[in-house]
Amino acid sequence: MHTALLKQYCVLLIYQCHSNSVEISSSLAGKQLETVGQVRSHLSKFKVECRDAADPSGWGHVEEQPCWVIMLEVLDNLPHDLIYSENQVATWMEVWVERQKDSLALSELYKPLQDPLITRCIEIMNLKKDQSSQSKALLMAKGMWAGVFPEPRRCWLPTGCLKLLEVLHGALSKMSLIASDFSYLPDVTIPGERAPLVSTKKDGTSSDHSNYLDAMDDADIFFPTDFWFLELIDHYCSGWLKPGKDNLPKKGKKRRTITLDTSSFMEEFGLPTKTRTKDGYNPLLDDFKNTKFYLSVPTHNTK
Repeated sequence: MHTALLKQYCVLLIYQCHSNSVEISSSLAGKQLETVGQVRSHLSKFKVECRDAADPSGWGHVEEQPCWVIMLEVLDNLPHDLIYSENQVATWMEVWVERQKDSLALSELYKPLQDPLITRCIEIMNLKKDQSSQSKALLMAKGMWAGVFPEPRRCWLPTGCLKLLEVLHGALSKMSLIASDFSYLPDVTIPGERAPLVSTKKDGTSSDHSNYLDAMDDADIFFPTDFWFLELIDHYCSGWLKPGKDNLPKKGKKRRTITLDTSSFMEEFGLPTKTRTKDGYNPLLDDFKNTKFYLSVPTHNTK
């Protein structure tokens, strides 16, 4: 197609699209509507819904039409759950937080797994290894090593992401997904796999916490996104990774997925020549080194 015709087609396509913003904050929802409303012609194509996107009741009936879901720095603020194991072979436990008697201090309490979201997260990333597939000798060796050199394990699970994607796949059966977020966060001192950065700002100065329990007042909490894990959750919620009778994934993936560094995404889909400065610096390509893009589109495998 000729470039001019292609550009005209894209413009016409954009004007046929409608955008819905799902925002849980009423103040931010108002600001979004105000910003978009600065171009009056956009108001008829844009709507803000002030609600929780992870609440299935807000979506109504299942939408069968193709659509795009765009999540920019959404995943890093979603709820996570912490699990704990006292050594390399001990069973995972849920971590609860309780207030100590006659004190404002908080402490952790470890309980057996009971939250279904946590259980599904562990199933997806296969943290609960199938003990029956390991030899008794290997299990005995691991047990002896854990007894002599015990290493407690802590792992933060993206249960909020799992809940959101379960709802989105249920409500938007033909959605395509673009998600961009932090792949890692610098200077995290809180222990545990996928641990968050917890920061408090006072008098214009930010200070990071080494223990999330110390953040008693207002604090910013950012979680890194494990994009490998995100892909597994996406496939699981689409129905492909859920094990069948033979305990194996179903044949035929329901999603085509790819994870790109932000610079690679911008080179492919952006206009980096428009943002290059005279000295060669390009913020779209040179900045955002700790962010990635995740793209997921449906296939024709519907069974």
